[in-house]
Amino acid sequence: MNRYPRNMTGYGQNPPNAAWPNGAKIAISLVLNYEEGGENNVLHNDAASEAFLSDIAGAAPWPGKRHWNMESLYEYGARAGFWRLHRLFTTRDIPVTIYGVATALARNPEQVAAMKSAGWEIASHGLKWVEHRDMPEAEERAAIAEAVRLHTEVVGTRPRGWYTGRCSENTVRLVSEEGGFDWISDTYDDDLPYWIEVGERDQLIIPYTLEANDMRFATAPGYIEGEQFFQYLKDSFDVLYAEGQAGAAKMFSIGLHCRLIGRPGKIAGLMRFLDYAASHEGVWFPRRMDIAAHWAATQPHQRVDRPSLMDEAGFTAKFGSIFEHSPWIARRAHALELGPAHDSAIGLHNALARMFRSASHAERLGVLTAHPDLAGKLAAAKRLTAESTAEQASAALDALTDAERAEFESLNTAYVAKHSFPFIIAVRDNTKDSILAAFKTRLNNDTTTEFTTACAQVERIAELRLKDMLP
Repeated sequence: MNRYPRNMTGYGQNPPNAAWPNGAKIAISLVLNYEEGGENNVLHNDAASEAFLSDIAGAAPWPGKRHWNMESLYEYGARAGFWRLHRLFTTRDIPVTIYGVATALARNPEQVAAMKSAGWEIASHGLKWVEHRDMPEAEERAAIAEAVRLHTEVVGTRPRGWYTGRCSENTVRLVSEEGGFDWISDTYDDDLPYWIEVGERDQLIIPYTLEANDMRFATAPGYIEGEQFFQYLKDSFDVLYAEGQAGAAKMFSIGLHCRLIGRPGKIAGLMRFLDYAASHEGVWFPRRMDIAAHWAATQPHQRVDRPSLMDEAGFTAKFGSIFEHSPWIARRAHALELGPAHDSAIGLHNALARMFRSASHAERLGVLTAHPDLAGKLAAAKRLTAESTAEQASAALDALTDAERAEFESLNTAYVAKHSFPFIIAVRDNTKDSILAAFKTRLNNDTTTEFTTACAQVERIAELRLKDMLP
């Protein structure tokens, strides 16, 4: 099957009500990345020094050598930045989630003890703070397993959340397959958590952020002062908070790094933002584990048959009657590049309609002639399809008086004699009277115009049928 795996639909126009505890309008997830001691370093048996996310402009790896300046910048995060942030959050009684690189945690026992005593969540940030992009799958799977083992040994409990950051195309699947994570955050694609299916596992994804993130102090374009960071956080908060007031509560993730935001001139912006957020009612500062527990309890995943994953036989059996007596449309649609975007009524209708529109004139005419006359002989003989029977009943066409039935039969006969196909209209969009009015008006159209109109009505009928079957 030709399938496109990316999901660019998400919750669409109607995201769920997050229903945060105590009616909170916004959930602010503060994440502190702890990477100091887990970064690239020849002391860690890496090929070169670190070159990512530091205050060294234009940093490049030093193959086979220690980079003393780079090391000292990371060390600032452990020695000073962490403790400044620890004081900030504990004095305000704000819990955070740690993205902890396992080898970094192992090299920083005092900081780990402080995290635990503060009641912070310590999630896994991988085994080492290195690029996973080119890792063979088996190597990455082994690194994930070792990260869990070492984290458990150092912290005392296994991690229940995961974020790699510099991940591969396999990371989310491999972490899901590990089987022990309540949440994974290696995506940036939504304002709310959501579920994915990995084999038999329903895996919760809590999207993260690269823009409401102090890493922008070390990238271009980025922030150059704490006030810019504050202003961006404030603007993001204001929009999300307003949406929450309107009943669409959202999640706001903020990414932090000890060696970056831990500097005095940078942390000032974060302090201002925390003061600003605290001045509003209905603001919840959860750990990501709290978000995961809430989402699992209030928005549990429900598996459904996804059209894009069906084989051709099953797909055709289920959707072959959407276009009246024309299963060939479903068979052709199944061969398209289907994906998550086609697992809804709107998405699948688009795929089916494409095949109808691209068919030959004779094929499309065949679809038109497959439709029954409205209130015609087939209806009287109860030989309509189940879909047509229900549709005609919705406009009371199954309960006509003798005079009404005679009028319909007369109009049907005249219409078919002129156009060579039956009068077609989306009955569920109409009443008996509006159908009769349209019948009389369209009888006077030329056949080319009526062919186009009838085809559009066929597509509308198909759309309504799909909406009875899919979300």
